Amino acid sequence: MLNLRCRRSAAFPAIQAIVTIQPGPSMDRLSVMRLFVDASTLGSFSAAGRKHGLSPAASSAAIQRLETTLRVKLFERTTRRLRLTEEGQLYKEYSQQALELMDQAEQMLQAGKSLVQGTVRISAPSDLGRNLLLSYLDEFQRRYPQVQFALSLTDSTANLVQDDIDLAIRYGMPPDSAMVARPLLPNRRVVCVAPECAARVGVPQTPEQLASLPTLVLFNAAGPMNEWRYRAGGKPKAVRVSHYQQSNDGEIIRKWALLGYGYAYKSLLDISADLRAGRLITVLDEFFTESAPLNVLYHRSSFQPPRVKLLIEFLQERFAAGSAQAEAGG
Repeated sequence: MLNLRCRRSAAFPAIQAIVTIQPGPSMDRLSVMRLFVDASTLGSFSAAGRKHGLSPAASSAAIQRLETTLRVKLFERTTRRLRLTEEGQLYKEYSQQALELMDQAEQMLQAGKSLVQGTVRISAPSDLGRNLLLSYLDEFQRRYPQVQFALSLTDSTANLVQDDIDLAIRYGMPPDSAMVARPLLPNRRVVCVAPECAARVGVPQTPEQLASLPTLVLFNAAGPMNEWRYRAGGKPKAVRVSHYQQSNDGEIIRKWALLGYGYAYKSLLDISADLRAGRLITVLDEFFTESAPLNVLYHRSSFQPPRVKLLIEFLQERFAAGSAQAEAGG
């Protein structure tokens, strides 16, 4: 039996577990670990086995030996899908960290220095990703050409573990205490509209009047986000809009607003260029003052590869510089 002990130390600060693997006759411990991670990602023992040159029966047997050694059930198996158990999800997280460390150790031995390379998996809001983040990632990649990105643009809150994300960029503080949030920029949500639309349908004098005006609403798995929060008399309130077009893509909402389709509830950062150019205006600013800072989120307990750590630091610097430039009119 081979043991890989992961202790809290300067070189391995985030892992407090003992990874114990008893390989089969033809597989070493790292191969079994890679097989497990691939099976959990691909959702299939057969697909993972093919990747490693194993038959479906051999790959399934290897995973069963691993479960027997660990004395836990790693997968829920049905005829239609393969899903990680809670213990399996935890083991996958630690396995990925251990495999990344082994890869980095080999790279350091071969190159004689620490290399900034590999793939960073990022989740970001759709309009922010298309209009601002892409240029920042291009700039980072010019500095570190051996870094690649897997970028997912979505306006839904990402589960960093289940969605296999290294870091996410989101507005506001997440309710999940397992994630760390580092600020990128201050921000608030505003109600905006194209000037010609405001002239055509009228300008509301109170938030309640928005309920009778054409509006544009983002929706996600929980449904339409048609309750727009504001403050009046020092108290939090919300207006429920009812005459709306909806999309699950924030960039579509912005484009509809530019086309004059209605009022939209947007983060100020997403429409700052449109406001400066006069393509959009804001209304009811004295009511819509809710703070929604832009944060970069990452796993609280996971080891951070150099590429992830450097990217977080770069994004903090770049967003701050871009905001200063915008305020200066550059």
